[in-house]
Amino acid sequence: MTAPVFVVEKVPSGPEFVLDGPEGRHAVSVKRLAPGEDVVLTDGRGRWTEGVVKAAEGKDRLVITDLESVMEEPEPVVRITVVQALPKGDRGELAVETMTETGVDAIVPWQASRCITQWRGDRGAKSLAKWRATARESGKQSRRVRFPEVAEALSTKQVAALLAEADLAVVLHEDRDAPSGALATAELPAAGSIVLVVGPEGGVSPDELAAFAAAGAHPYRLGPSVLRTSTAGTAAAAVLLARTGRWS
Repeated sequence: MTAPVFVVEKVPSGPEFVLDGPEGRHAVSVKRLAPGEDVVLTDGRGRWTEGVVKAAEGKDRLVITDLESVMEEPEPVVRITVVQALPKGDRGELAVETMTETGVDAIVPWQASRCITQWRGDRGAKSLAKWRATARESGKQSRRVRFPEVAEALSTKQVAALLAEADLAVVLHEDRDAPSGALATAELPAAGSIVLVVGPEGGVSPDELAAFAAAGAHPYRLGPSVLRTSTAGTAAAAVLLARTGRWS
């Protein structure tokens, strides 16, 4: 297993570093790391280094030594963005968690017309903060050093503009006779961006489908069964990651 990951504002390059604050507390009091164990420090934006625990002090200070030079994970050749319609309850955090673990590069909340959940005012700000915190914690848990970006919630018009800029724009469709066929057979770009739209439980409305089609998006199905909105993005991302070679 790879070493546990902790987030720092700036990846250290000196001979010794003290991890404190919430991350230090997690390392010392929750993970109970001991001298001699390896750790990874990352800024979550692709820069990282690895070191060895020298000592644990108190409840929230981890002294790390033998730090390697700072490395940077390159941006993926094919970048995958999932536009996620707002699910009910805590299923939004579930979607973010599993998509992060799977390997998506960006997540865009979408206020679709058929969404029961509405992000307005303080509730919207709190929900977005939860999604971002989930992406961060899931990024650490899955040993990533480049966490997915979680954007501000977009309207249908804004999503259409995002789709128009993509090298491949996909709308997941629950109809097994989706005009473009199965996502597993779609022609993928060798480089660039793929933007994938996951609709709400009630489906993407005809007006939304028309707006996305005008932006160059194509409707694809995943398979013969219909997945919930909170799991469809993860399944589709897995298909794309395998087919683009990122899982090879």
